[in-house]
Formats: sequence, C-alpha cells, structure tokens
Amino acid sequence: MGVPPVVVASAKCAVEREPLSTPLGFKGGAQTELWQAVAALRDSEGQLGVGLQTQSVLWSDREVFLRHGDEAGNGLMFGVLEDAARRAVGVPFTRPGELLDAVLPGAIAKAREVTGLPAVRLTFVLNSLVALDNAAWQLHARAHATSRLDNLLTDSERALLGPPAKRIGIIPLVGYAISLDEVKHLVAEGHQLLKIKIGSDPAGDGDPEKMLRQDMNRVTSIHDLAAADSLYYLDANGRYDSVDRLNRLLDHCRKIGAFKKIILLEEPFPEELEVGVGGLGVRVAADESAHSDAEVRKRIALGYGAIALKPAAKTLSMTLRMLAAARAGGVPCFVADLTVSPILVDWNKSVASRLPVLPGLDAPAFETNGFLYYANWEKLRSYHPKAGASWTIPRGGGFDLDAIFHETTGGIFQPPDHYRKLAEEA
Repeated sequence: MGVPPVVVASAKCAVEREPLSTPLGFKGGAQTELWQAVAALRDSEGQLGVGLQTQSVLWSDREVFLRHGDEAGNGLMFGVLEDAARRAVGVPFTRPGELLDAVLPGAIAKAREVTGLPAVRLTFVLNSLVALDNAAWQLHARAHATSRLDNLLTDSERALLGPPAKRIGIIPLVGYAISLDEVKHLVAEGHQLLKIKIGSDPAGDGDPEKMLRQDMNRVTSIHDLAAADSLYYLDANGRYDSVDRLNRLLDHCRKIGAFKKIILLEEPFPEELEVGVGGLGVRVAADESAHSDAEVRKRIALGYGAIALKPAAKTLSMTLRMLAAARAGGVPCFVADLTVSPILVDWNKSVASRLPVLPGLDAPAFETNGFLYYANWEKLRSYHPKAGASWTIPRGGGFDLDAIFHETTGGIFQPPDHYRKLAEEA
C-alpha cells in the first residue's frame, strides 16, 4: 500500500530583508539587498515543512524591477507567494510537483495583476514559488520518512542523476562591483572558473557602444591578472542587442588570448530576440530564458549548448522537468546561483553534485556567490539546520561532500529553526 497523499492544512508566510555588503550589479542595474521569504506549511497530520526563497526581482524580470523598483518589486513577489500559499490550503498531492501545478496558473494571474505586466516572465512567478515548493518537498520527505533525495524521486527522475560527487568546485561571481584585488584573491584561493558579469551600463544611458567598450576593458583587466589555467564563464543577462555586437566582443577576446578560455557564454540576447547561436564558436547557455521544460526544448532548437539549472530560483520540481528535457536533447546542464542564502546553497548543491561534469572542466562545479555579497553571511550560515557540518565550509575553492551529506541531502529536508520561528510569529 502506497503512502497517502499529503494534504496542506495551513500555511503562513514571512519575509526577512538581508543587506548586501557590495551592490549586486547585472542587467545594467544593481540590487542592494535580497529578501529571504518563508513559507511554512502544515499538513493534515500536523507535520511541518518550512521552505525558503531568495527573491531576485532584477534577475527574474528586469521590467518589473524598472517599473516598480527593488523594494516594491520584492513586495509584489512576496505577495504572489502569500497568495499561492493561501490557495495551497486543502490541496492534496502525492508529488511536490502536483502542488506546484495546482497553484501555478493562479500565481501567474496574480503576478500579472500586481505588476501590471500582462507578459510578466514565468521566471518571476517561479522565483516567487520556491519557498512553497521547498516546503512541499519537506512534507513529502516526512510522509516517506526519509531525508535522502533518491528515495523521493521517481525511477525516471533518478535516472537523470549520476553518482554522488565527493567534491564539487565553486564558481564565484565576478560582478560589476567586484574589484580586481578581489579577483586576484579568488584566483589565489583556487577558483579555476570565474563567472564574469558583462553587459554593464557604465554611463546609465543605455548606450550599447559604451557597454561594449566597458565589457572589453573588464574582460581584458581580468584576463591580465588571471592564472594560466583560469577559465571564463561570461554572463550577459540578455544585454546584447545583435549578433554583430556580440561578435565584436568575442573578436576582442580572440585578440587578447581570452577566447579559448571561455567555456560558457550565458544569455547573450534578450529572450525575445530568438536568433540561432550555434555559429558563435562558444558554448552558449540558457538561464532565465529557460523558464520551463518547454522553453528548454525551444532554446536547444536555437543552438543553445547548455542549460543553467536553478533549483533555488525556479523550484526543485520545475528543475527536474528541465533536466529531463535537456537530457532528451543531448545538452549538458550545470547549476547556477541566485546569490542565495547558505541553506539554499545546499538545495543547489544537492542537484549540482549529481550532474555530469560540464564539458571544459575536469571536475564537478557549481556557482555560489553569496559569500561575496551578503553583509551578514556568517549569521546566515548559523541558520542552517546542519550549521558547522564539514560540507557547509568551502575549502580550496570547493566543498568536500561526505556520505552524510548525500544521506541527509545536505539537511535541506529539515525545517530551519530560525525561519520556522519567523513564520510562526508573522
């Protein structure tokens, strides 16, 4: 006899604002704080699931950010979460993805209403539902009396994942505000692959030629101080307006000897600019344009050669569907960050540590960059249910993952006490 469906009996939400020590610049804008939103679900048996999400309005939908600003945009995203949590009450599910499917249409409608944008991006909506989905996974784990991810997956989902890695490298983010001295420090720490944000707006006037010149100068400066074995992952966040302008940047990279070191070029064009990217000479990755499994298939057809997975930004449930679509299309995946908190790092790490090594690298790696940006990173680390565990502490540019990490899935299915109390007091 199977496990009966989980039925959501109650839901509460809360939010905590976390300041950044350094502005997080990308897409020509910048964020100075990141909101940590919480969804606490109790099922009909009294079991508790507490999910967390780091909200990134600028990343998930730049138009929402430009129209409403950072603070108001975050408030709108949190409102979508609260509305979805209310509608989750009474919904039965045997798989967390069923709860996501139940609330997603209403969440899309709510996001359109509150933002005033009929074409609000699905990624904005998914970012607003991560805490709800994570809480559902925790309830699912309790119903099955396990903390091991493999025990919670279907046979087809398990087949998407490889054997557990014993070590996974860190890909740090070199944002607009990261100094060259900090880049030197990252290289000295052993970080081989550097994710470099391009597409800045240096004069604040949206001039694409000024952006291009700034990007050329930035790549040159980093390349001049990088190690001989350093590799580059350029992330444009959709800022380039044409293949011609992008090729001018790539030609510059060839001129300075950096081109062969580029193993990934992420999201060069706006999502609506549906042009083929197969002839650029580099592996082009889709991130925020790959909202769902359907969009993954669409991007692969346009020549995209890698898919960035974001369990902590688009929900674990949707991530598994996207991984299946990418595997079916013969395209590799990797896990990219959202400047998430330490707890969510392990949601990302639990998937990243089971993916095949990305072509161009000799070991598993995933992006995590919160340690570079949060003003209170050490305090946030103390909120982790497994705070102090060896696999939460980076060493030599990566994390060592022991059997306990994989047996407990990094502690992600254990409600974090700090955020449980935050939701209870809301």
